[in-house]
Amino acid sequence: MRLTMLIILLTAGITLKAQVKFNGNIEELDNKGNPVGWDLTYKHYNTYEVKIDSSVKFQGKYALSISPGNSKESYGMIGFPINQHLQGKILTLAGFIKTENVTGGSATLWLRVNGENKRALSYADNEKDGITGTTNWKEYGVQVPYNDQDALTIEVGAMLTGKGKMWIDSLRLYLDYKPIAEAIITPRPSFLASKDTALSKSSGIDTILSTPQNIKYLTLLGELWGFLKYHHPAIANGDYNWDNQLFMILPTILNCHTDQQLSDAMEKWVDSLDKPPLCTSCTPIDQVKNIAVKPDYGSLFTNPVFTKSLTDKLRFILANSNNTANYYIDRSRGISSIFKHEQTYNDIKYPDAGIRLLALYRYWNMIQYFSPNRNLITEDWNTILPTFIPQLIHANNQFAYLKTMVKLISTTHDTHAFITIGAYDEYFGNYRVPFQAKFIENKLVVTGYYKDTLQVKEHFKPGDIITSINGTPVNQLIKNYMSVSSASNTAAALRDMPGKYLLKSKKGMFKFTLLRDNRPLVINQQAVEKNKIDFYGYDMNPDANAPAYHLINKQVAYIFPGRYKSGGIDSIKKQLVYTKGIIVDMRGYPSGDILNDLNNFIKSDSSDFVQMSYTTVTRPGLFFYNPAGKTGNKNPDYYKGKVVVIVNETSQSAAEFATMAFQSAPNVTVIGSTTAGADGDITDVPLPGITTYMSGMGVYYPDGSNAQRNGVKINYLIKPTIQGIKNGKDELLEKAKQLIEN
Repeated sequence: MRLTMLIILLTAGITLKAQVKFNGNIEELDNKGNPVGWDLTYKHYNTYEVKIDSSVKFQGKYALSISPGNSKESYGMIGFPINQHLQGKILTLAGFIKTENVTGGSATLWLRVNGENKRALSYADNEKDGITGTTNWKEYGVQVPYNDQDALTIEVGAMLTGKGKMWIDSLRLYLDYKPIAEAIITPRPSFLASKDTALSKSSGIDTILSTPQNIKYLTLLGELWGFLKYHHPAIANGDYNWDNQLFMILPTILNCHTDQQLSDAMEKWVDSLDKPPLCTSCTPIDQVKNIAVKPDYGSLFTNPVFTKSLTDKLRFILANSNNTANYYIDRSRGISSIFKHEQTYNDIKYPDAGIRLLALYRYWNMIQYFSPNRNLITEDWNTILPTFIPQLIHANNQFAYLKTMVKLISTTHDTHAFITIGAYDEYFGNYRVPFQAKFIENKLVVTGYYKDTLQVKEHFKPGDIITSINGTPVNQLIKNYMSVSSASNTAAALRDMPGKYLLKSKKGMFKFTLLRDNRPLVINQQAVEKNKIDFYGYDMNPDANAPAYHLINKQVAYIFPGRYKSGGIDSIKKQLVYTKGIIVDMRGYPSGDILNDLNNFIKSDSSDFVQMSYTTVTRPGLFFYNPAGKTGNKNPDYYKGKVVVIVNETSQSAAEFATMAFQSAPNVTVIGSTTAGADGDITDVPLPGITTYMSGMGVYYPDGSNAQRNGVKINYLIKPTIQGIKNGKDELLEKAKQLIEN
């Protein structure tokens, strides 16, 4: 990937002779007996016990072991940082792992490439191999792209989740398939944009009046700012810190009193960037084929405020925008986009008015030009800017800013748009009740227990209907929190709401009003600190120690992909051949390569199962269809029995993708209820003080129907009932068995 570098260090092009040192063999120890270069505390996050082992090793004198020791955490990890800038494209890690009694998790190697602000440009681990139990030394590997234009550091590491013990030894790191010690060390590329740090702590704008005129002018500014960011070659080249340019133009815009003044100010701003060169090879959009989603420029070319002179200049920029790379956007990871060089302002707890406006502009334009599902947003996305400008201007404290941004992000209706904001999460408390509750038959129902503690089993019974929490009716709570629930559909929003909002508190005591067998009850329940229980792990894998596959009876086999190990089908093929059917329980997140392993077993040949869409740096906002994806191999001995796939709102992303692949086989039936409606890779979205995500690619069935928001196609719509919960019955599993046996 070529990026035009305007400022290169004086030593540009000169490679350095120093060698990259990687103590992957664990042979070099310091004077304290610790392995040189390894961070055994992993930035002080690791509380697991890490030891040098001279008796259990793969080769040489030493290996490293990781075990929980006395830690109260659910995982432990170590890392080896490499801070040199290297020249290459593909980074590969290989190494040996041995395990002993690993349960409730797995042992993994991991590899990460970081860019500016320590953001991950690429990451991979071997979690799909699911290394559990007791295993002898075996080699594992992971691979990631290395973007030498943006990569700043490399991290190599190992992680143990759950209980047990793991050892690592003989780790080797390769760049472009050559040992890392032979890698070429080069100076880091430098850009004019990265040198401009004058406004990195404050925009200098504390107050903005939300007059109708200001909102109109600021809406046009947000559209123009984003259009230039992703289309003008000077910005694509990294000539300008585009955040700072916004802060510098804002006072001028806020002082405009007439449309003519505004248009003149913006035209002068556009002229300062110089005119792009004429592109003789650019194809007009009306001649482009295979379009999934057309670009949308808001009111940029249709508003009555801009003069013809300014509009003509913008049309010229659009017609001659031929950037093959962009300082702020990359697609080196494949179909999904990568946002880069974005200032995160993480050290500012409560950003000023200018930075709050920047947050809105940045997010709105990221969705406008790089969300493949922009056309599926319920609201007209072009109305979001004028709607949220006054809300963010008036966000008068940190929580008000964060809540408004959560509300903004939730308008995209994308279950992948989960939000990583510690301060926002903490506002709703660090306590959760130790029982599980889900929405069944449109009521909040107790469905199980995360931990038998604090008399929770005495106070609550499966099937109890919760009608109010701390004095507020549940129906009112749903209305309160629906607008800040980032979810593709109602099923996914209600799935997340209990754990995210309803069953959390700053206090350790809850007051519940219940209906049990139509009798009202009031129960006070003490809560636990949320970091004491792995709530998410239980929801996705309620019986972590159960096998991934077993025979329910002689006719029916059962597979839970959340515990599946790659290649596992091979070990049970002989048992499966004599069954009438297989139940694949997709109510969780699949591990291992279940998609290919199972499809190669249940299909007679390769066939289409998915279409995906993508955009380019050259044509932001224009999404094209990829050729259809195929799955399956030529297999005359394919499985002839029935396959029933169970799905519900916990089936998300990889689970939905795998289900679509299974549906390409003729003997597959899908039962259950609406899935999460968020498929494909996720893209990191860096905002001031906030990290969120979005679905990075459009995912369609071969017939063109969209999987995003809709979820997978379902043959039999079946949902659990309150009576079934009371009786301890898994009604979906019972239906799956019935479909096979009858």
